[in-house]
Amino acid sequence: MNRRLFTLLGVVVLILPVLAACGGGGSSAAAGQIVIAIGGDPSTLDPQAADDGNERAVNDNVYETLLARDSKTMELVPRLAESWKELDAVTWELKLRKGIKFHNGEPFDAEAAAFSINRVIDPDFKSEQISFYSTIKEATVVDASTIHVITTGPDPTLPARLYWLKIVPPKYSTDANFGTKPVGTGPYKFIEWVRDDHVTLEVNADYWGDTKPTIAKVIIRPIKEEVTRLAALKAGEVDLVKNLIPEYVSEVPKALSTPGLEFPWLRLNTLVGPLTDKRLRQAINYAINKDALAQSLYSGYAVPADGQILTPGHFGYNPNVKAYPYDPEKAKALIAEAGYAGEEIEFIGEAGRWLKDKELIEAVAQQLREVGFNIKVNIVEWSQWLDLLFAGADKAPMIQFSAHSNELLDADRTLSAMFESTGSQTAYSNPQFDQLVIAARTETDLTKRADEYHQAVQIAYDDAVVGFLLNLKDVYGTTNRVEWTPRLDGKMLVIEMKLTK
Repeated sequence: MNRRLFTLLGVVVLILPVLAACGGGGSSAAAGQIVIAIGGDPSTLDPQAADDGNERAVNDNVYETLLARDSKTMELVPRLAESWKELDAVTWELKLRKGIKFHNGEPFDAEAAAFSINRVIDPDFKSEQISFYSTIKEATVVDASTIHVITTGPDPTLPARLYWLKIVPPKYSTDANFGTKPVGTGPYKFIEWVRDDHVTLEVNADYWGDTKPTIAKVIIRPIKEEVTRLAALKAGEVDLVKNLIPEYVSEVPKALSTPGLEFPWLRLNTLVGPLTDKRLRQAINYAINKDALAQSLYSGYAVPADGQILTPGHFGYNPNVKAYPYDPEKAKALIAEAGYAGEEIEFIGEAGRWLKDKELIEAVAQQLREVGFNIKVNIVEWSQWLDLLFAGADKAPMIQFSAHSNELLDADRTLSAMFESTGSQTAYSNPQFDQLVIAARTETDLTKRADEYHQAVQIAYDDAVVGFLLNLKDVYGTTNRVEWTPRLDGKMLVIEMKLTK
C-alpha cells in the first residue's frame, strides 16, 4: 500500500458509502440513542490518571480541554480557553471563557484550570499521562479568567500539550467516587457505569457550546473479541465499532478508514536479562516480517514502521531511518554471535485493546521462534498489563507488546515516554540519547530542534531499543443510520455524529 496514504492530514478514505461530514445540529433538540463498542472496560474514569484509550472513549465526551483540534485540519483552536499567547520564554497566558459550569454546578474558572494542570503533573498523583506534560512546571491564577502556565524552559509544543489535558472540578475531584462517576463540562453527562457491561451518558441540556449534540443518549459497551464486535454490529446491537477487522469491511453496513497514529511495538528490556545484548535486539527486528504481517493480518491497512514510532507528519520524524528489513538469516547469525543459549524469554501481551493484538502477538512470537528464540507468550488481563507497562524498567518483562499513538504530533511525547531513561514506559538508558531529547524539548530553533530529534531517532534505531512493527490505519464500522467522519486523532466525539433515523 502506498505510504502516502498514511501521511498525516491526508484525506479521509471512505471504504463504502461516502458519509456526510457533520458537526452537530445547531439548536435542534437531541434525540435517539447510539451504542458504541470498544475493546475493553475502562481502567478508571478519572480522566487524568490512566493512559487508556478505553477511558478516553468515554471521557472525551464528558470532559473538555483548554484547546482543541479542528476535526478536519487538526489545527489547534480555542475550547475552554478563548485565547493563548506566549509572554516570555517560559510563560504562556491563557484567557478563559466565562460562565461555564461543570455538570455538578462547580464553576469553571481560573482556579479550576490551574488546579487541573497542577494535579496531573504532581509527582505524588503518579499520572500515567505525565509524558504528555513533561515541560510544565506549574500553573498560576492571574485573575478569575486568566492563568499562566510556567514551563521548565522554552516549549514550542505547550499548546499541543494543553489540547490533551482534561479539566476537572477542583472540589469533586477529591471525592472517593471521582474515578467511577466523572463530572466534566462537556456535551454529555455521566449516568452510570456497570463494569464489564456498559457506560451510559446522556446529553447535557445546558451545554455551553454553540454546536449542540443531536444524539440524546450514548451507551458504550466493552466487547473484547473483534469477531464478537463485528457480529454485534451486523446484528444492529451496536452502531459504531472501532478497530474493525479489515477483511470484513465488505460485510458491514458502512465502513470507513483514516490515516492512523497507532504503532504496535515491542517493549524490550535492555537493562536486565538476555536482551541487554544489542545483537539480540537487532535479531528480533530482523526476524519480524513486517510486510507479511501488514498484508496477512491487516489486509494492507498497515505499513511497516520506518524504524521509528513516528509518522512523516510528526515533527522530529527522521526521513533517513528506514524499516529493519526482514532477514531471518542475519537474525540467526546475530543470535549465534551473541551466544544465546535458548534461555526462555517471556513475551507479555493482552487481548482486545487494539485491532488484532492477540493475533499479532502470536504471529510475531512464531517468527521469533523460527530464528531460534525461546519465546513464551503470556496474555494477561488489561489491569495487569498496565501495571507492568508503568512499573519501571527493573520490573519490565523481557518483551511486552504495546501500541503507541502520539496525538501531540511532536516527537517529544514519544521519545520521552518510551526511550528517555526517566520515561514512564522506558526500559532503556542512554545518556547521549537523554541529552538530545532534553535539549530538543526546549529548543526554539526549529532546524536545530529537528536535528536533535533526528539524532535521537537514529540512536534508538541503531540500538534496536524496541521491536519496530507497524503503523496501522484506523478502520471503523457503523450502521446505516450513523453519519460521522472519523478524526485523525482517533477521538470518537459523539457531538460530531448524527443519526439519520
